[in-house]
Amino acid sequence: MTIIRSIEDLEDIYRAAPTPASTVKEVDYLTPEYRKLIEASPFVALATTGPEGLDCSPRGDAAGFVRIADDRTLIMPDRRGNNRIDSLRNIVRDPRVALLFLIPGSGTTFRVNGRAVISVDPELLQSFAVEDKAPRSAIIVSVRAAYFQCARAVLRAKLWDQTAHADTSVLPTPGTILESLSKADIDGASYDAEWPGRARASMW
Repeated sequence: MTIIRSIEDLEDIYRAAPTPASTVKEVDYLTPEYRKLIEASPFVALATTGPEGLDCSPRGDAAGFVRIADDRTLIMPDRRGNNRIDSLRNIVRDPRVALLFLIPGSGTTFRVNGRAVISVDPELLQSFAVEDKAPRSAIIVSVRAAYFQCARAVLRAKLWDQTAHADTSVLPTPGTILESLSKADIDGASYDAEWPGRARASMW
């Protein structure tokens, strides 16, 4: 196995210079076009870093749930989850974040790099309330870099092509995984049976 250990060796492999389209698309603010991509997205992957290492967390809600406060500021509610707060712990200790927005049906993805803080301002949180339930915190992101990603990865993955979707019946369920890892302390069948109702009751 040959391992690349220097930037010079890496650049020697990727000799072609980035095309103008690859560089002009990156800005440090949200253009009108970029705003439309954010407003259409119901899913974001949030990447953070901290003393224990890296974390990448899925975030989803109704399209446009990441609020555009101004041309350089995004606000994302922290909806109910598993209470591990891995991403939030990281942000408190290291504000660097990266966001990857997906838009169902579109090959274009959208990326934001920036710095974040966590707000618990009651008025702000209440503005994100759904079914009278406000998030416990909100992540405020200051945009440092924003750019769209071309569709090659989504096209290769056939992400929105239903004929290419996995047969979920042959995949391990969360209950099966938990029962295995807990050495049967967790009843997998019960976990799977109870999950839909638990999710509906704790969505917000």
